[in-house]
Amino acid sequence: MQFPTNLFTLLVLSLSVGRIAAQAIPTGPSVLLTNADGWATSAVRAQGGALFGGNFNLVLSAPAQIQSKAGSKSATPKPLTKPCEFNSCPAGSPAEGSDPTDGRLNFVNSYPVDAVKYGIQTVSPLYLNSTPDFVVSGVDSGNAVGAAACESGTLGAAAEAAKEGIPSAAFSGASLHPEYFNTSDPTSANSIAASLYSNLSVALVSALFNSSARPVLPANTTLNVNFAPTSVGVAGKAKSKCATMGDFKWVFTRVVPAAKHAKDVETCGSTHLPDEETVVHSGCFATVSVVNAHTKDDVDAATQSTVLERLKPAGLFSCFKN
Repeated sequence: MQFPTNLFTLLVLSLSVGRIAAQAIPTGPSVLLTNADGWATSAVRAQGGALFGGNFNLVLSAPAQIQSKAGSKSATPKPLTKPCEFNSCPAGSPAEGSDPTDGRLNFVNSYPVDAVKYGIQTVSPLYLNSTPDFVVSGVDSGNAVGAAACESGTLGAAAEAAKEGIPSAAFSGASLHPEYFNTSDPTSANSIAASLYSNLSVALVSALFNSSARPVLPANTTLNVNFAPTSVGVAGKAKSKCATMGDFKWVFTRVVPAAKHAKDVETCGSTHLPDEETVVHSGCFATVSVVNAHTKDDVDAATQSTVLERLKPAGLFSCFKN
């Protein structure tokens, strides 16, 4: 049985930066990486490479199987009666296991929520010497927008981290499909989209840590981040815009449209934020919504303002005009 190659020695998907991650363990903030599409997808490994290249020290704890619509379901992990996704670990493997060549890479045979718990409580203290500074969930395939975001295992994992006291963000990309990272073609549209979305994600997480404000995010909140489709085609050729980081514009959003009487944080001359579904379907946009980790609803204007003020110095956000 072939296990995934060491996360820190084969990072050909981290990729748009044009280099393989250095072998030295980064000295920056520590990150627990998880997802809902499973521990062996090309996208989650691309995210790991991008974080590693951004000087984030990280471990991976993710489901053994795809759990994209698991929401916040939880169950006791059980030994595998069938192989992990893509045959990345054999039937009979324990309920929680790791790559035999790298204990930082871990699978959990249960839901994303349970993978996050295991990563925070067991893996992080072992390899990071503490709980992580941040949890990154994704990038996973397909957008998690609007009311449907409640069913997202990607958001469910990020929300669980926030409930455990760890700041977090969920990342979802429209142009991804789950594939095994160890056999993926680095020149394919899927691989290049994974790289692009991953580097965009690192830009946002870096902006949060570059702010002097602490805590990184308000308690019991998480970020729901969605990336619009890329325009990358065969062999990485751009068919139009939406092919580079510079093509994507960040927009501060809310999960669902606001009621007429409700007021969001004032920005771009309005107290009504655009909803993420409208924005992500309107062009080359990356949306950021602040979510209550317990209800997965939009937070109040004051909490939105706290997050926006942390991110403003990075100059990420643009105004959206529908």
